[in-house]
Amino acid sequence: MQALAGSDPSPALRLTLASASPRRRELLARLGVMADVITAADIDETPAKHELPRAYARRIAREKALALSADESHVLAGDTVVALGRRILPKAEDAQVARNCLELLSGRRHRVLSAIALKAPDGTLRERLSETVVRFKSLSASEVEAYLASGEWEGKAGGYAIQGSAEGLISWIAGSHSGVVGLPLFETRALLRSAGFAIA
Repeated sequence: MQALAGSDPSPALRLTLASASPRRRELLARLGVMADVITAADIDETPAKHELPRAYARRIAREKALALSADESHVLAGDTVVALGRRILPKAEDAQVARNCLELLSGRRHRVLSAIALKAPDGTLRERLSETVVRFKSLSASEVEAYLASGEWEGKAGGYAIQGSAEGLISWIAGSHSGVVGLPLFETRALLRSAGFAIA
């Protein structure tokens, strides 16, 4: 990555993406940005007692960015949380968890909070948060079972992936589609540009 015109052009800015998610890598590429290093941050993502969804998303993104040591690189980290009211829905590690999430979301509005954090080589931290409201149609038992059979829910917050067949079950969305996928592009672009990255 190169610095923006008017800033110090040397050395070139480097970027580490603190995520093993292929979705975040693909979304970042839509901005014309390729990370120099891609590595997952190993942190405890257990919500604190009484922690609210917005605070939790921000904290996890921040901790992921801070967890990686990259002295000559900016570190970009993100976290996406599906929230039903004050409740943080889990990542679906098995079909029963995914079924529980889908049944809770059926016919209701929920929020998707996508936080990003960018740590500069000097330790300076920049942060942004995207909040999107999503509504599922009322799901029949057969629709739930068909979605579970797709396997798209595996490892996904709230038990669904909007970039797959679940999008056909969503009646409306207000906010950032890319944020629901896992990296809000408007906020990410603004954050990287503010740090001096050359993005059109």
